[in-house]
Amino acid sequence: MICGAPLFAQRDFLTSDEVEKIREAQDPNLRIQVYIQFAKQRLDQLQQQVAKDRKGRSLIIRQLLEDYSAIIDAIDTVSDDALKRKLDITAGTAALAAAEPKFLAQLKKIEDSQPHDLDMYDVSLKDAIGSTSDSMDASKEDLGKRAEVVAAKEEKEKKEIESMTPKDEVQAQKAEDAKADVGTPKRKPPTLYRPGEKPGQPNQ
Repeated sequence: MICGAPLFAQRDFLTSDEVEKIREAQDPNLRIQVYIQFAKQRLDQLQQQVAKDRKGRSLIIRQLLEDYSAIIDAIDTVSDDALKRKLDITAGTAALAAAEPKFLAQLKKIEDSQPHDLDMYDVSLKDAIGSTSDSMDASKEDLGKRAEVVAAKEEKEKKEIESMTPKDEVQAQKAEDAKADVGTPKRKPPTLYRPGEKPGQPNQ
């Protein structure tokens, strides 16, 4: 065994091609919709596995459920980050609100069918159902109120980090931030007035 190599490598929930598509989707609305496509693909694959009673399928089903849950969590992360930056995610939220009820129905149908090997992936299935339900609730919230909640959560986390950080380090960081603000020239808003012309003055 090579020294320093991890015994168990963490498996990515996206393929390399999917990662590239996410990188290309810089707009948060587009990125959310791309993630929705990936979630749908995982559930389609999941249904195919459940429909065919093959030996060893429980591992594949569990992996698909875990990938799906990670995708839903990624969507919520993209949404929260966009709201922090005061970006409009109306289109992405609408697409999510339309897709997730269908996702939840698919997951609950599997749970209700009680497959004989359900005990092998029951926890993952419940996690997927819970993640979808929580994400649905978030997508139904008013975006303005949700942005306030996200900002409050971020401020709380910031204070918790500061409380665990030595005071001299916190003060040093604040001093650095203040220097950066002072050193950054403030840009004036563009004006349509000619040189020397003032607001309220008639055009010459």
